Amino acid sequence: MTPPDATVVGSGPNGLVAALILAQAGRSVRVIEAADEPGGGLRSAELIEPGIIHDICSAFHPLGLASPALRELPLAEHGLNWVHPEVPLAHPLDGARAAILERSVEATADGLGDDSTAYQRLLGPLVRNGLTVNDGVLSMFELPPRHPLAMARFGPLALRSAMSVGRRFRSEEARALFGGLAAHSILPLDEAGTAGYGVMLGLLGHVVGWPMAQGGSGRIADALVSMLSDLGVEIECGRRVESLDELSPAGAVLLDLTPRQVVAVAGDRLPERYRASLTRYRYGPGVFKLDWVLDGPVPWANARVGTAGTVHLGGSLEEIAAAEAEVNSGRHPASPYVLIGQQSLFDPTRTIDGRETLWGYCHVPNGSTVDMTEAIEAQIERFAPGFRDRILGRHAMGTARMEDHDANYIGGDIGGGHAGLRQILVRPVLGLHPWKTPVGGLYLCSSSTPPGGGVHGMCGYHAAREVLRDS
Repeated sequence: MTPPDATVVGSGPNGLVAALILAQAGRSVRVIEAADEPGGGLRSAELIEPGIIHDICSAFHPLGLASPALRELPLAEHGLNWVHPEVPLAHPLDGARAAILERSVEATADGLGDDSTAYQRLLGPLVRNGLTVNDGVLSMFELPPRHPLAMARFGPLALRSAMSVGRRFRSEEARALFGGLAAHSILPLDEAGTAGYGVMLGLLGHVVGWPMAQGGSGRIADALVSMLSDLGVEIECGRRVESLDELSPAGAVLLDLTPRQVVAVAGDRLPERYRASLTRYRYGPGVFKLDWVLDGPVPWANARVGTAGTVHLGGSLEEIAAAEAEVNSGRHPASPYVLIGQQSLFDPTRTIDGRETLWGYCHVPNGSTVDMTEAIEAQIERFAPGFRDRILGRHAMGTARMEDHDANYIGGDIGGGHAGLRQILVRPVLGLHPWKTPVGGLYLCSSSTPPGGGVHGMCGYHAAREVLRDS
């Protein structure tokens, strides 16, 4: 067989996008995947009952619409349809209260009472700039930088801690809403840089929403694979690459792998200093994941929570901060911050016989072996009395099972590494071209490179552009 111009190892969203960019540029490409099907975190399955579809990892995809790597692709022509819940996000509180993130900044602010003006001042100017901040963040190493004026407005705010920004609000609802957004960082909320996560996710909710893929997140991977097939790209599944020696010496190699795996695969080909830097790379907390089949919708105490695709549970900003601090200190909070997805309420193709699906997870220390089922379900029951009576079946995935599902999820870390401010900028090593290694023809394209975790494909996009520039 003629050696390809490029071989991509790993078929998560970044690997698939890297392959697509190269194939569109006329390069011959081969993708090799260890699992039996492509997609990485973009996979769905009948986890509990036949005919009922659950997202195994990623579920809601604002960056699927916002990412420069994905938004211009004709994915709809390859079977991908986006479903928008009535509202992107709800955050219930005790006493049947809730903060609701609407598509409109003004409508969201109106629901926050005395904090209406403060909320509009925080997000209004950024939302009016559309996707400029999003594009700048996702291409932070580009020179000249994208949208410098918008980034100059965002930067000083993003560098602050979520706690400091959250305290500008007077109501528990507004503070909790912002804290729940920022806690997607899986970092202590008093840490510098966590405000940026809250602002970005709120911004995306207003500009593009938090949609889901009709039929399951696996449909996103299916659409990318379909595009690759049309370009003649071969995807070989069920083959785990143990060494670069297994691959053709000709052409570029792009590894959709985290640093620990890169060291294992590349071995002595890596210069000692570079290999040592990869060895020091820091992984973040893991997740404990649950899926449920229910005999009806979750009985939320506040009915508006049932209109949201995503629900953040954890109570007040201070409670969420305490839970995330526990996780980052190696402990398991009794009342964890829980992320919930209500997919079947808005996508009936996922279920049968009037049943509903529910998707959720909480953060745990990396490599945790603790079963968090009771703690998660107690947190749901707190805001939805009678929830447990609706459960017909459940499926649990601890950190080990998450890593079995996707080898990039080291210790259950779904983000490709600790997402603190320093490691976002030094990811996985210091340099203006972090997707390139010192080994000629060898590139990195996983979420362990900038801009980090998320279904945006931008790590693969940037890596592929490096390959094209070098060739």
